[in-house]
Amino acid sequence: MSMQPEMRTNQTYGIAVQELVLQQQKVLRNTYLLLALTMVPTVIGAFIGMSTGGIIMQHPFISFFVILAAVIGLQYAIVANRNSGIGVVLLLGMTFLLGWWLGPLLTVALSLKNGPQLVGLAAAGTGTVLFVMAGIATTTRKDFSFMGKFLFVGMIVLLLALIANMFLQIPALALTISALVVVVFSLFLLHDLSRIVNGGETNYIIATTGVYMSLFNIFANLLHLLMVLTGDRD
Repeated sequence: MSMQPEMRTNQTYGIAVQELVLQQQKVLRNTYLLLALTMVPTVIGAFIGMSTGGIIMQHPFISFFVILAAVIGLQYAIVANRNSGIGVVLLLGMTFLLGWWLGPLLTVALSLKNGPQLVGLAAAGTGTVLFVMAGIATTTRKDFSFMGKFLFVGMIVLLLALIANMFLQIPALALTISALVVVVFSLFLLHDLSRIVNGGETNYIIATTGVYMSLFNIFANLLHLLMVLTGDRD
């Protein structure tokens, strides 16, 4: 009889652990499904941006800050509506806007002789980073949340460097920034995925927003590096 309370405690604990694991798997599954869905407005936005991106190229400085403000505003709105369908709509709207912003870069890339190959390599590289980081997060189940503050500071420093180089126009600095962006957001991806796997993030809309932003920045900056280093102009 004395073992019964202990057995009940163990059973309750086991059920709680099982429910937690199922919840984590659900968040991860929904995150990947929503992430796949975000590719649709991104591609549509990119096609529109390729034909209307002259506005961005004519006024790059103003366009950058307008897009930056819009994305930050949308992210706050997504957080505020994270528990409703409105959050999904806002996320899809943000991905459309970022796809449109990506359009001019794709236009320049595809104007190169090996442009389609470079876009494909950037996409494959981004997919590889996602696969590797997801593998590390799910197999090790290590908590990488300690990197959050350092990565946030690194992101701010890179943003300031990017703004400064809009005036300085130093090619070597632009390449360095792009390389560091790939590194920082690859680690951001690991950070976000580990939070999902370990139960630190239980809202799939917020999880998808973080993962998407990392993938977007990795792809755009990988493509920039490939264009500069291996682009065939003639």
